[in-house]
Amino acid sequence: MRIQGIIGSLLMAAGGLCPLIRVPIIGNWNYFDIDQRLATAFYCLVTIALVGSLIQRASLIRFAGYAAIVLVGITLAGVYFKSHDYFSFVHFKKLINFAAGMVKYKWGWLVIAAGSLLLITVRKPVPVIIQQVPVNQA
Repeated sequence: MRIQGIIGSLLMAAGGLCPLIRVPIIGNWNYFDIDQRLATAFYCLVTIALVGSLIQRASLIRFAGYAAIVLVGITLAGVYFKSHDYFSFVHFKKLINFAAGMVKYKWGWLVIAAGSLLLITVRKPVPVIIQQVPVNQA
């Protein structure tokens, strides 16, 4: 449980620094370039997952994984709506969709998703019960 939580939180932290979207002319953006408040909330969840894995709390680790997936979904929806709203000054629907389609999602989302899935699949360790076997006395 501890190793899986640490690896999952490190994958999420690395995924937040990877390129998440590609904006034409400007370049690749990571989580901090998209929105600093969302990035701060995301890295708070990464810290919660790391602390949960260090104190071996499976429920805390799973909470951080589910909350990260929700936050990533909110971020993806925000990027989609912002890119369509950014070109709203153009009065042609096809041109708006073409311009908004130039904003591309990159591979960093997959790294974040892999880390979140690792955090979600953490289970409590099974306690080992040692039974004494009676010895046959002959």
